[in-house]
Amino acid sequence: MIESILLATDGSDAASAAERYGVALAARLRARLHGVTVVEDRALLGLRADTLGVTPPALDGVETFLKARAEGACRRVGELARAQGIECVPETVRGIADDRIVERGQSVDLLVLGRDGEHAACRTALIGSTVDGVLRKTTKPAIVVPVGSEFGGPILVGFDGSPGSRIAAKVAVECAGRTEQAIHVFVDSKDKGRAAARFEEVRRLLGSLTVPIRETSSTLGRPDVKLVDTARGSRAGLIVMGAFGRNRINEYFLGSNAAAVVRTSPVAVLLAR
Repeated sequence: MIESILLATDGSDAASAAERYGVALAARLRARLHGVTVVEDRALLGLRADTLGVTPPALDGVETFLKARAEGACRRVGELARAQGIECVPETVRGIADDRIVERGQSVDLLVLGRDGEHAACRTALIGSTVDGVLRKTTKPAIVVPVGSEFGGPILVGFDGSPGSRIAAKVAVECAGRTEQAIHVFVDSKDKGRAAARFEEVRRLLGSLTVPIRETSSTLGRPDVKLVDTARGSRAGLIVMGAFGRNRINEYFLGSNAAAVVRTSPVAVLLAR
């Protein structure tokens, strides 16, 4: 049961999509909303180091700026929440961003964070280092929101019969029932008999939902590409899938279906755990 949500933001323009999405989701679910922004210690560590005989610069002004920007991000989240008629008192903390977000996330049911942050324009990786760190460390389900994604639209469930996908189906049932959104089920299998068995299983998991349910399957191509294509075709507002598939060890590393979908999806992705 999703009763509390932690919305993490760095206040950047790229992160504003996650702010809007998290606030809108909390309003529809009538969930308690918590906000957090982190004054990142890594931004100052290199400037404090006295190396090669070069004296570090005065950092008072930099620290004041970082704190003021974090407080500004908190105000923006608070204003968005009030506009939706919900309460949110965001907090500013210091430390390593992904560690602090994971710590604060222990007391809530769901995390919401942006795929892109303040360094989106100049990074070489496909997702930000903070969201990557959070997804690897947290034990909580998390929604990753890309730039341009908005709340609303059908919920697409990626189902492969793994324990993670079973959890994802249950989460999708809750979200669809409480937001009154249709569900699309995507099953990828090279074997038609196995695909039919997975559809039967997911139908049992979805139970007696009153929202429309559609089914899609694929036997060709990469599962992550097919899932993202299905999301585009169905105009989904959220992809729900297990954080780990049938091989948890392999899926810790980049290249797993979950990681690939998070990197490439144009809509928000909920990784269920």
